[in-house]
Amino acid sequence: MLKTFSLGGIHPPENKLSARKGLKDLPLPKMVTIPVSQHIGAPAKILVKRGEEVKVGQLIAESAGFISANIYASVSGKVKKIDQVVDASGYRKESIVISVEGDEWLDTIDRSDILNKTIELSPQEIIDKVAEAGIVGLGGATFPAHVKLMVPPGKKAEVLIVNGVECEPYLTSDHQLMLERGEQVIVGVQIVLKALGIDKAIIGIENNKEDAIKHLRMITKNHPNIKICPLKVQYPQGGEKQLIKATIDKEVPSGALPIEVGAVVQNVATIFAIYEAVQKNKPLISRIVTVTGKSFSNPSNWRCRIGIPISHLIEQAGGLPEDTEKVISGGPMMGKALTNLDAPITKGTSGVLLIRSLEARRKEMQNCIRCCKCVRVCPMGLEPYLLMQLTERNYHDRLEKEDVMDCIECGSCSYTCPSYRPLLDYIRIGKKDVGQIMRSRKK
Repeated sequence: MLKTFSLGGIHPPENKLSARKGLKDLPLPKMVTIPVSQHIGAPAKILVKRGEEVKVGQLIAESAGFISANIYASVSGKVKKIDQVVDASGYRKESIVISVEGDEWLDTIDRSDILNKTIELSPQEIIDKVAEAGIVGLGGATFPAHVKLMVPPGKKAEVLIVNGVECEPYLTSDHQLMLERGEQVIVGVQIVLKALGIDKAIIGIENNKEDAIKHLRMITKNHPNIKICPLKVQYPQGGEKQLIKATIDKEVPSGALPIEVGAVVQNVATIFAIYEAVQKNKPLISRIVTVTGKSFSNPSNWRCRIGIPISHLIEQAGGLPEDTEKVISGGPMMGKALTNLDAPITKGTSGVLLIRSLEARRKEMQNCIRCCKCVRVCPMGLEPYLLMQLTERNYHDRLEKEDVMDCIECGSCSYTCPSYRPLLDYIRIGKKDVGQIMRSRKK
């Protein structure tokens, strides 16, 4: 029997329309916009000025704290301006706007496709290189990757769990990455194992990606310490705590991190970025993005430079269908609707989903009928209907007591609610309010 997590979960239509569509390089536009806050933590500090010439791979904004990340130029050209620009969140963020002139890279970056299996750096040098390259979690959380590699005093890492699940409907970027860059991913796994000082890794992949499972098993046949673990298709199996439960059958306590049970979790795209940083001296300047939708003529997977407008990606991939009513950054479950199609692709942009008008409109909210379906599907064991009510009434103390901060925002509750209640929308508001209270309390 295939492994999976035990609490809650759903199985929405997979709609992997772009599965097995080969990676394409997105042509460069005339201009890119690179936000200096593409990660959890403090925005990076800008190092360049208006009118300055930059090259691909040049540091243009440096980490401003322990939880922060460097930002690099993804194109060559001239800094046109530094301005507040609306990003995919709908908020204005300080950004560096660069006009594209040619494609000149720093000489220190190895741009060849030659596989480099020799890991020469020491564990600390690997961690430093990951931090220097500005790598964050590419599964969507955008937590600085080097911080996860720094095991806190008194804790011990026992296993690296690589997230190749990609349980979000429509998205296929990780799947295609494993098919086309599987050997680099496995070297990346070995790099991270060396950094952590351990020798056990598990790559979790849902069973709807049988070709990726077969491919990685072939590559790892001489690596008994790296196990490929097929998983039952179950959303949201890509959540850290759900993946840990599915692969090593351990429960991460409420409010705790995976290291509490000896696990370090990294997304498969993050692992590939670590390979490129350590073996090719390439900072994080691009990522793979799925662009897809039921009416879209060319669902596909693209290698995109950071900062390219989403409108440029849609145009190059086939254009916006006439019946499109909503464009989502990410997938249908955890993604967010865009207010501006010129918002840039960032480190956290895993996909662009074009929703048809028939599917985009929400149905009218009705009264809660106390069916408890939202409770049954919650993978964190929460009571979403109650959290929504407490948020409506601003009962912040009770929200904290009911563990609202444990919500992973998977959207399973809203998806399954027969009364069409926007449970997740309210829970996100509640989490934001409670988070602010908790941070002010610490100060």
